[in-house]
Amino acid sequence: MPQEVRAVVARERNAPVEVETIVVPDPGPGEAVVKVLACGVCHTDLHYRQGGINDEFPFLLGHEAAGLVESVGPDVTDLKPGDYVVIAWRAPCGGCRSCRRGRPWYCFDSRNAAQPMTLLDGTPLSPALGIGAFAEKTLVHSGQCVKVDPAARPEAAGLIGCGVMAGFGAAVNTGAVGMGDAVAVIGCGGVGNAAIAGAAVAGARLIAAVDIDDAKLDAATRFGATHTINSRDADPVAAVRELTGGNGADVVIEAVGIAETYRQAFYMRDHAGTVVQVGVPTPELKIELPLIDLFSRGGALKSSWYGDCLPSRDFPLLVDLYLSGKLDLDGFVTETIGLDEVEDAFERMHSGKVLRSVVVF
Repeated sequence: MPQEVRAVVARERNAPVEVETIVVPDPGPGEAVVKVLACGVCHTDLHYRQGGINDEFPFLLGHEAAGLVESVGPDVTDLKPGDYVVIAWRAPCGGCRSCRRGRPWYCFDSRNAAQPMTLLDGTPLSPALGIGAFAEKTLVHSGQCVKVDPAARPEAAGLIGCGVMAGFGAAVNTGAVGMGDAVAVIGCGGVGNAAIAGAAVAGARLIAAVDIDDAKLDAATRFGATHTINSRDADPVAAVRELTGGNGADVVIEAVGIAETYRQAFYMRDHAGTVVQVGVPTPELKIELPLIDLFSRGGALKSSWYGDCLPSRDFPLLVDLYLSGKLDLDGFVTETIGLDEVEDAFERMHSGKVLRSVVVF
């Protein structure tokens, strides 16, 4: 039977979110109902609330979650009730042109639940990134449920579902950071610090963290930064070049998403170095660079979408790194909160006071 659960809903653009009762249907073919244990408060949820993603209100927010599979659809054979999972917002279809070419991390037809969750009056909800996990239970496609080691506490494991994976993957997957590389990361929020952690795990010899907030820079050192640069006090391009013998970094990860920091990243890299953009820009932003510089500096300019991850491969790996003490997921959890505190958590996140607030159930 359909279930009624409490959840966080954004009804209209820029309006405060509300905790409401929603209806979660029984899972159909290819679907699963997950009992949510913890869900991180991510900037993307705030973008949905502000109408910055699209205008398909009302939204069921939350997408960075870990939980227990409660029930599965009649044709689901790779999950069972009780499985401990992190929910992914990319579930490769296996049949699109990218999947057929062996690049499922670029899947163009990622799978979501077919049935809608609804308000009590039957109004369909748009789940954030196809998940909607600021809810006691949520309906997703079974392919979105990635089984991980249950020894990982859900407050930490759930963060792999979005921000940590985006940053870690930007360094390891997209940027291909290797042993001995010099790396710079611009923007030391949750995603930027995850990129720093990824670069450290990959064996970078130098990791320069760039931000305008000393508290964030202090946090960056805990995740593996070897040097910090407050760009209010120093030219970050000149500072990174000085640290690298005048050459620039092999890989620069831009985790802010504005033109100024992208330009800094471009000129901060070594010749033939790589810029990875993982910061999400707003639609109106533009950048202008001399074409001769694009040509003459060589290298690569890449965008990293979800850390170019394959959840079934990467989520269990990151959990294993966490459990072995090589990836400090607990360090990203600034506070745990209740479901009715999400609106206040948005304010703290927007002001830069937290890396992650995590809703626990």
